Amino acid sequence: MTRAAGPRRGTPRTAGRPGPARPARRAPWAFVLCAALLLAGCEEGGGGEKGTRRGSDATCDGRIDAPAQITMWYHQPSARGELEAVRAQVRAFNTAQDDVTVRLVRHPKGDHDDLVREAADAGELPDLLDFDAPKLFSHAWAGDLRPIDSCVPKSLRADLLPSVLEQGTYRGRLWGLGTFDSGLGLYVRPSVLRKAGVRIPKGIADAWTADEFTGILGKLRALGHERPLDLQMPWAGTEWGTYGFAPVLWSAGGDLIERSTYRTADGVLNGPRSVEALTTLQGWAKAGYVDANKDFEAFQKGRTPVSWTGHWCYRRYTEAHPGDVAIVPLPDFGTGSATGMGSWQWGIPAGTADGDAVWRFLEFLLRPDEILRMTEVNGAIPATTAAMERTDAFAEGGRGRLYIEQLRSGTARPRPQTPAYPAITEAFSRAFVKIMRGGAVRPALDEAVRAVDKDLADHGHYPPTGP
Repeated sequence: MTRAAGPRRGTPRTAGRPGPARPARRAPWAFVLCAALLLAGCEEGGGGEKGTRRGSDATCDGRIDAPAQITMWYHQPSARGELEAVRAQVRAFNTAQDDVTVRLVRHPKGDHDDLVREAADAGELPDLLDFDAPKLFSHAWAGDLRPIDSCVPKSLRADLLPSVLEQGTYRGRLWGLGTFDSGLGLYVRPSVLRKAGVRIPKGIADAWTADEFTGILGKLRALGHERPLDLQMPWAGTEWGTYGFAPVLWSAGGDLIERSTYRTADGVLNGPRSVEALTTLQGWAKAGYVDANKDFEAFQKGRTPVSWTGHWCYRRYTEAHPGDVAIVPLPDFGTGSATGMGSWQWGIPAGTADGDAVWRFLEFLLRPDEILRMTEVNGAIPATTAAMERTDAFAEGGRGRLYIEQLRSGTARPRPQTPAYPAITEAFSRAFVKIMRGGAVRPALDEAVRAVDKDLADHGHYPPTGP
């Protein structure tokens, strides 16, 4: 935590509403972290003073200034047991060796992204922290992180899912790695589909077309399911709105931003293909096919035999309908089925003096046993083949194998790899909610384009050199 405090010129703030750079706020964050470290606010790890560290060495040079002590944050997870799994990993690592001691600092209350931005402005980030994958790019651009290319051995790179590496890459450098990835598709009740006379896709190339899917919803209604589709609408205005439904644009031939230059969203986010695809989704809502799912149990209770959601629902869905749950690709809106990827990744802040000490712990987290310790709790996709093949759901022949095929085939795509992503996701999720509530599609997307392009202009289109 040695990076000097001070204003960060052009650093992305609340998406879509840039303004003058915030002044540094070192004192509050220094108090939070010093209180955590010095007044027994750390959850795990031993005591002792930090040794002298080299502030200018490479992220990983193969040497550790042992005994080293590193601090870490972990976001407030939504999955039950996830934080307990992290605590157990810290204890296991500290017990297994004496060179590095990890101290898990209690996360201050508040939004994780806001806390990270504020701590970065104050120069008070810990030695290790995690990001929701696409939020990593703005911190890499702003100089908050150290690249970790020099840390990752070739053998590990070869074992990692390509999507994990892709989502952690910005401008050709690797800035983050996750121990798991995400899966997105349609959960369906095969018994109900067969009763309705609906074919069940066998794989990615066999996905329903959007028109076919519209017809399927009508058949399911005729069977007695008044609102047969769950889109997880209570979460539409959050990151779910972008993660879950940007694939609709991709499948249609649109996108959230023009990716060859990352300088505008105009003509892409509001282009005719994007408009047509979202008009189709709006048509499902207008026809009354979409369950509001206010109780979050539309699929479990049998109201909806189709749920558009991710890996995190696997356990409760299969428990609710044993032997009667399948995962099929999202509909094809014109150019083939597309889906999302990317989940929480670990990054090493720029102020961390001993990157090798931090990497020692990250390497431990990427062991198969530790990956599985986490994914058995949160249901996510193991980041390595070695771990994946030890699971029932994701190994060859498993019910969740489609997720692996999507992540390896290119069907899964990363959200835009640009520091403008916070502005993009806020603008798109806001537009998506308006559209699904009946608002005119093109004007909602035009408004989103203006918000994204304003953020790009206000930050000089995020030049490669950073702020």
